[in-house]
Amino acid sequence: MPDTDIASPDAESDEPDCFDLPLTALPDRLDKVLAQLMPQHSRSRLQTWIEGGHVLVDGHAGRIRTRVGPGAHIQVWLQPAPEDLAFTPEAVAFDVVADSPHWIVVNKPAGLVTHPGAGNWHGTLLNGLLYRYPELGRVARAGIVHRLDKDTSGLLVVARTETAQTHLVRQLQARTVRREYRALVQGVLTGDGTVDAPIGRDARVPVRMSADRPIAPKQAITHYRVLASGRAEGLTVTEVACHLETGRTHQIRVHMALLHHPLLGDGLYGGRLALGAERQMLHARALSFQDPGDGQWQGFEAALPADFEQVRARIAWE
Repeated sequence: MPDTDIASPDAESDEPDCFDLPLTALPDRLDKVLAQLMPQHSRSRLQTWIEGGHVLVDGHAGRIRTRVGPGAHIQVWLQPAPEDLAFTPEAVAFDVVADSPHWIVVNKPAGLVTHPGAGNWHGTLLNGLLYRYPELGRVARAGIVHRLDKDTSGLLVVARTETAQTHLVRQLQARTVRREYRALVQGVLTGDGTVDAPIGRDARVPVRMSADRPIAPKQAITHYRVLASGRAEGLTVTEVACHLETGRTHQIRVHMALLHHPLLGDGLYGGRLALGAERQMLHARALSFQDPGDGQWQGFEAALPADFEQVRARIAWE
């Protein structure tokens, strides 16, 4: 694209960036023209701006496939990326079990995303933490040191200072933080055991993790203990307590599926939406760690949430 006359006001301004195409310009699609004029922005972001009505061609709203050519006057109102607005305080519902000057223990409800990411830039636990504890804006990731899946409920610890965050991260790396989960899995597990199987991104399904065909696998160890088994509506179910030695994404879900006992309600890994389960039946029930402040051990438990208990109540336990 030949040189153009460009006025580039500050990105925070309400004024648009303006481009006047020279008479020698070759006609092309609007998104392609903008990609050459504004190479610092991705094509997908430019297309989003066009679709949102933030780009005018000769005073009219442009479309991605609008043909623009010699002499066209283009106005672009720069829009912040979703991730630029992700770390903002928002009123989000979650329970605080306990807190101190160094940490906060949260009982996360199922359905709440822990940290902003693609498709979930707002309404996360992080946004709620910044709203309730404004000082977390001075701590990386608002003090979050470990996460729970969106549809997993239960306990996690948040650091209130950088020093506490470093201390807790080192405990996680040293595997001294104790995390126990309660899960309902399909089928009958006949005894306690340990799954030691590295986990990485699934080679075929990007949203899944895998232990049988992983990409860049990392060590993952899950210890499990059988609590009870039962039946309901023609389905056998086992309740297990799982202790994480490592903390990989979807670790318990992947390891239980590897044993051919997927979590009840976990459709991503072969679990059935049955007995009223509308999400994976997994709850982070207990958490203990060394207090970054005084070195004393802190321990917490969170009762099973109502939806988990309702599923349990439908099962005839043996």
